[in-house]
Order: sequence, then structure tokens, then C-alpha cells
Amino acid sequence: MARKYQAPAVGKAFQILQLISKSIDGVGLSDLANALEMSKGTVHGVVSALEDLGAVLRDPRTRKFTLGFTLFELGKRAYSQIDLKDLARPVLEDLMEKTRETTYIGVLNGMRITILDVVESRQDLKITSPRGSSIPIFAGATGKVILASMEEEQCREILMKKEIPRFTENSITDPQRYIEEIEQARKRGYATDYEEYLSGVWAVASPIRGWKQVPSAIWVVGFKTGLNDEGMKRLIRNTKQAAEEISQKVECQRTR
Repeated sequence: MARKYQAPAVGKAFQILQLISKSIDGVGLSDLANALEMSKGTVHGVVSALEDLGAVLRDPRTRKFTLGFTLFELGKRAYSQIDLKDLARPVLEDLMEKTRETTYIGVLNGMRITILDVVESRQDLKITSPRGSSIPIFAGATGKVILASMEEEQCREILMKKEIPRFTENSITDPQRYIEEIEQARKRGYATDYEEYLSGVWAVASPIRGWKQVPSAIWVVGFKTGLNDEGMKRLIRNTKQAAEEISQKVECQRTR
């Protein structure tokens, strides 16, 4: 396998931007340097370049940094290009009505899965996450389906490099068993999750085919107290049908 080109300055810039993004009031130069274990000189150089580009703003009074409007503009443009959410929205809404549970659509983004859209359950007690947030690549049913959508070699490489985290007592952390779960998801066209990612939560996920060769999926989550075996069968059936419907829409748009 060819060695990937490394650009340390780019990596440092993203680390700084990610840290700044987590703060509401901004982050000072010393705090950035300490948190990232970099010298103040290095951080100052990267932040100054980001400031010149409008990627960060410095408050002249507090001298703390916040994200700049350049990133906001880029984010808006990137989000507007994601036509998958527009194709999927009516299907997600219909899936929520059929299952009465919260429905999601997301895509692989690095080693995480970014949520493009969510349709919240109408029930008083529900599970939800905001659009644009992300979950780990090993997150329950969704992670299995996303990994199953990859080439087998790429999937195994990830499993060899990354330790499978234990989110709950039910999490599958044994690599061989996890591979078996992925293979089942690949054959069945769906994956299930019985409290593997969140305690008290069951989930079903199914892959979307053909969207820009990026692993994508929809999933439905609900509290186990409101589901039983029959309820899960209904979720599986409806989620698979919804994923197929979205995949057909993607194919139709691609061949226009």
C-alpha cells in the first residue's frame, strides 16, 4: 500500500480548529498550546495564518480565538452540495411515521459517521441527535452497516488498526465476532443493535447504495421498553424498504 503524504501543518491547523469549535467563549493562545501539547510559537504561527484567512477571529479585548466566518461560509456550501439529505427526507419522514421512532441518515466522514438529517419521533420520550453531529465508526448497528459497505480489505485494515471500544456491557469488542457481525450485515442488508452503543436503546440500520461511492446508511433508534421482537421485525422490514427506496432515488438521479 502506498504511503500517504503527510502534511503536519494541516493536521495542526485542524486540531486547533476542532479545539476552538468546542468553546463558546473562545480559547486563548496559552490554553491552545497546553491542550495540544505544542509550543506557543507553533500555535501562534498556525493561528496567525488561520486568522489571515478568516478561519478564526481574535477578540481584541480578551485575545481569545473563535471560529471565523470563512468556515461558516464553507460549511454552508458543503452542506448545500449534499443532495442525499434532500432525496432522503420524505423517506425518513415516512419511516418515522411507520415505526414511530427517530430516524437518521448519515455518511462516513473520516473515522466517524456524520448525521446529515434526522426526523424525530413524535413520542414524548425519544432519542435524538442534531444534524451535523457525528458518531463513532463502531457505533452499534450503524457502524456495522457502514463497515460492511466498504471493501473487505479496507474494513479489515480498520479493525486491525483500531481497538473496538466498549460503549456498554453489550458492546461487541472481540474483532473476530465483530467481523462476523459485519459479514452478516453485508449478506442481510441490515444490522441490529441491542444496547451495544447506548444502554436501553435498540437500533436497526441499512445501507444506501451508490451515493458518490461514500458509505452511507439510514437507521432507526428506539428505547427497548417500547420495542419487542415483533417491533424489531417491523423496524427491520421498514428500514430495509426505506434504504432501498433511497438507493433507487440515488440511482435515478445518477443516470439522468
